[in-house]
Amino acid sequence: MGNMDNMDYECPHKVAIPPAKPFLKSLATTLKETFFPDDPFRQFRGQSPSRKLVLGLQYFIPILEWGPRYTFNSFKADLVAGITIASLAVPQGISYAKLANLPPIIGLYSSFVPPFVYAMLGSSRDLAVGTVAVASLLISSMLGKEVSPTDRTREYVQLVFTSTFFAGVFQASLGFLRLGFVVDFLSHATIVGFMGGAATVVCLQQLKGMLGLVHFTHATDLVSVMRSVVTQVHEWRWESGVLGCCFLFFLLLARHFSKKRPAFFWINAMAPLTSVILGSVLVYLSHAEKHGVQVIGHLKKGLNPPSVTELAFGSPHLMAAIKVGIITGIIALAEGVAVGRSFATFKNYHIDGNKEMIAFGMMNIAGSCTSCYLTSGPFSRTAVNFNAGCKSAVSNIVMATAVMITLLFLTPLFHYTPLVVLAAIIISAMLGLIDYEAAIHLWKIDKFDFVVCISSYLGVVFGSIEIGLVTAVVLSLVRLLISIARPRTFELGNIPNSMIYRSMDQYPNAAHVPGVLILQIDSPIYFANANYLRERLSRWIYEEEDRVKASGENSLQYIVLDLSAVGSIDTSGISMLKETSKNVDRRGLKLVIANPRSEVIKKLEKSKFIESLGEEWIYLTVGEAVGACNFMLHTCKQNQVGVAFGAQDCNV
Repeated sequence: MGNMDNMDYECPHKVAIPPAKPFLKSLATTLKETFFPDDPFRQFRGQSPSRKLVLGLQYFIPILEWGPRYTFNSFKADLVAGITIASLAVPQGISYAKLANLPPIIGLYSSFVPPFVYAMLGSSRDLAVGTVAVASLLISSMLGKEVSPTDRTREYVQLVFTSTFFAGVFQASLGFLRLGFVVDFLSHATIVGFMGGAATVVCLQQLKGMLGLVHFTHATDLVSVMRSVVTQVHEWRWESGVLGCCFLFFLLLARHFSKKRPAFFWINAMAPLTSVILGSVLVYLSHAEKHGVQVIGHLKKGLNPPSVTELAFGSPHLMAAIKVGIITGIIALAEGVAVGRSFATFKNYHIDGNKEMIAFGMMNIAGSCTSCYLTSGPFSRTAVNFNAGCKSAVSNIVMATAVMITLLFLTPLFHYTPLVVLAAIIISAMLGLIDYEAAIHLWKIDKFDFVVCISSYLGVVFGSIEIGLVTAVVLSLVRLLISIARPRTFELGNIPNSMIYRSMDQYPNAAHVPGVLILQIDSPIYFANANYLRERLSRWIYEEEDRVKASGENSLQYIVLDLSAVGSIDTSGISMLKETSKNVDRRGLKLVIANPRSEVIKKLEKSKFIESLGEEWIYLTVGEAVGACNFMLHTCKQNQVGVAFGAQDCNV
């Protein structure tokens, strides 16, 4: 191919057609590239059966791999980090449980069992496991519509455990089946907008605690919340408002100070627990609970009771629990894996996304059976763990041990903890999730991503959590479909004094090649975009003919189609190329193909397209294709000058 013997033009290179592979071998290669891009089985090759067993256990239980190399110096660092994040985990656990409309003790339970499981199965050295505000809000807003958390508390708690179980099953299944790419459909813009909207809604929900309201709406949208606040003016308690504002100011001041002076990170980490202690002492000494300041009340001692029998598989609301489990499972995965990867980048190591999914899934399955609700890897807790100098997942074990001690001996001390302090803790944590700088960055870089972000944010704030999430995902999918169905095409020109051909939009100094139109398709060619590409290529051709006619240049003779960016093609795409070739022939022009990829040239050869076009019109590079076209044009001119009749056709 690319050898025009009939015109005495010798092309230096030929386009190779890869040898045919058996169907089963080709299918196996495709599946391997799709589901095992990191080739996790390479470490098992050439090993004895016993060694393979050990490697298999180490793969699924990473602590068996790094545990034997663990040192006492690492333990000292993890001990400090674990105690530090425990000081944050206790107040956050109680606060987020209240946000999920669960008994506060369940928040502490959820900071005990899951961290142990993750420490054994997780691949991140920095991720600190615990409950998260967004998932807590999702659970309360979605399951609260099915069962009242106040009137039917036990049934509501059972549904929460059940949804956590299905979230774990879903997460673990994605990991075992190597389907982690499903989470990638939540784009960065979607997550920024959704998290910001959810954080705003969570802050609005805390007005109940900040103002000491007894009656409050179960809706999460801005209008309903503000209406509830305004119509309940008679319930406002100035004592709660003053106390809440003071502690919120203290928490924000501590975070600002730690941000400005990273060496004092522990101030921000200790601030929530300090607020709980100070608030409890203040309420106890002033008897503020008798003056309208609501407190947590009794928290029973003891470790997590088993909850296997509480899983409501026979509930009439089972489908709602499954739906909530899948949605919260995806959100928790997206947040946890993203947080883990970002901190792994700082320390220059790699985490396995599929292992993380398995670890998240197993810890939530175990948690649902031990009175825990959904856990993930929250950014705030992980950042504290990172700054505290953690060396491994042992910091999670230390944190869980500290929570265990709290459950066994210290829970009565939280009796007088004011709810307004918990509200302040939640608000201070949520303000950090409203990433306006990321939104501004999206506006500067990609306007459509910004639209996705803002749509997600507004959908959550003015609609509901579900509306915001669905809106963002739909817009992201629309963008994906648009990029597939409407791929970019470019006209290439010659960079002066070179054999390089680049987009004339990107390089305005690139020159037209007389008599030749060079086009590039910038995506695979599928049924979804084949018709569009046929119409767009036709438009390029008649626009070029009009330009040539207006400028008085040599008439258009050749259409060079650069397929270097076309990674694959289906039967609809091949039909499009055949129709384009016929359309070009009807115009008295000739189609020339340049730089087809291996998968593309193989299918073009099998479909007889190369045979119908002619092997001499397939070239390895755009430069060689243009060189051949110029040779043909030059030869035609010579023939037309030297022969008055029977001149050779330029398109033969």
